[in-house]
Amino acid sequence: MTMSYPAERPRRLRRTPALRGLVAETRLHPADLIQPLFVREGLAEPRPIACMPGQVQHTRESVRKAAAAAVRAGVGGLLLFGIPESKDHDGRGAWDEHGITQLALADVAAEVGDATVVIGDINLDEYTEHGHVGILDARGDVDNDATLSAYARVAVAQAAAGAHMVAPSGMMDGQVGAIRRALDAAGHHNLPIMAYAAKYDSAFYGPFRDAVESRLTGTRSTHQQDPANLRESLREVLLDVDEGADMVMVKPAGLYLDVVRRVADAVNVPVAAYQVSGEYAAIEAAAANGWLTRDRAILESLTAIRRAGAGSVITYWATEIAERLPR
Repeated sequence: MTMSYPAERPRRLRRTPALRGLVAETRLHPADLIQPLFVREGLAEPRPIACMPGQVQHTRESVRKAAAAAVRAGVGGLLLFGIPESKDHDGRGAWDEHGITQLALADVAAEVGDATVVIGDINLDEYTEHGHVGILDARGDVDNDATLSAYARVAVAQAAAGAHMVAPSGMMDGQVGAIRRALDAAGHHNLPIMAYAAKYDSAFYGPFRDAVESRLTGTRSTHQQDPANLRESLREVLLDVDEGADMVMVKPAGLYLDVVRRVADAVNVPVAAYQVSGEYAAIEAAAANGWLTRDRAILESLTAIRRAGAGSVITYWATEIAERLPR
């Protein structure tokens, strides 16, 4: 009796870990990862964030230690979020040279030097009593153009504090152009901008808002993108590139891998994707309940984001995972 054999056997290349590693199409490297860090004004010691197990609101001292640990692990960047003790209607603390974000940027830049990229997030939501991303008009909506002026002031303040890069996240029309002009006018011609170019109105931001003590009332659907739309994202991304963005970002990452892929194919600048707090919390919660294998799930999620086309991944697991990856 003659046996019928498959003409092709792809399983041959999956037989051992060494073979799988030899032919892997997508690889994670520590330098691909960006670690978000929260710094809260007035803390005497780090404060755990209950909805994000393993993450904390840092003190100025502990954030320096976290930054140094990330550098030792080879992490490519640090994205800083400041949380002030008091908030006001216009978020003026966001551009105060003595505001917590500026102080933390200066601390971390002094700690790590040029060993990693220190990034300042440009937004007002952490600093406003209403929790919105900008200046409100008489109707309670975010005033786009008034907010641009505020963002420009924040960018210059962060640059002066020592940021290596700034990242506007408010999704205001024209924000990249306004920030680029302000930075150039202040002599910061060489400071790059990573634009939150396609930021969706997602349900997965909840833990982050707890982490920064946001007091949001209402919704952000008038400026963040509708999850139903893809072509609109490409328009937003291309506008940001035209205005001077040096990098662009898709946020969230895991539910928007198709957007990441299309953006990566459409632009000639580096593309990042933000694995947001809700994605992090979901995996941590499922793992804590024994519903999935934590380490495998984390690596799989990060690999998928890189495979979709993101050159950089912002993830709360950055330092932890970087410590395990080959250099």
